[in-house]
Amino acid sequence: MKKILSTLCLIISIIATNAQENPINLTVKISGLQSSHGTLLIGLYNQKKDFLKKEFRGNIATINNKTAVVTFKNIPKGEYAVSFVHDENNNKKMDTNFFGIPKEDYGCSNNAVGFMGPPKYKDAKFSITENKTIAIKIN
Repeated sequence: MKKILSTLCLIISIIATNAQENPINLTVKISGLQSSHGTLLIGLYNQKKDFLKKEFRGNIATINNKTAVVTFKNIPKGEYAVSFVHDENNNKKMDTNFFGIPKEDYGCSNNAVGFMGPPKYKDAKFSITENKTIAIKIN
C-alpha cells in the first residue's frame, strides 16, 4: 500500500509541475517620439471594459534617442492591449488642448488609432502565448 501511495504522489507531483506555466514576458518598443524629454506612461490591459481606464499592469519608461523599451514580466497567456502617453513635462497625465485633443504623443498596440476619439480595444488587442516583442511607431 505504501508503494502505491508513493507512486501516486510521484505521479501527481509530476503532473502538477508540468501544469505550471512558464512565465511570459512582453517587451514593448516605442519609437518615433517627438523628443527625448520626460517619460512614457505605459499601460497593459487585459479586458475590453478596462481599456484606457484601469491598467492590468503599468510601467514608466525612460526615453533615449526618441525611443523607449519596457518589458512586462511574468504575465499569463492571454489577450492584451497596450497604450502609452509621452509625458514630456512629467506631470503624470496626458495634456490636452481646449478641445480635448492631446498635446503629447500617445499610441496603442497594433498602431491602433481612433476616429473622433480614442482607439478601440478590438483594434489594439493581440494574443500572447510565449515571450513576445511588439513595436509601436509614432508617425
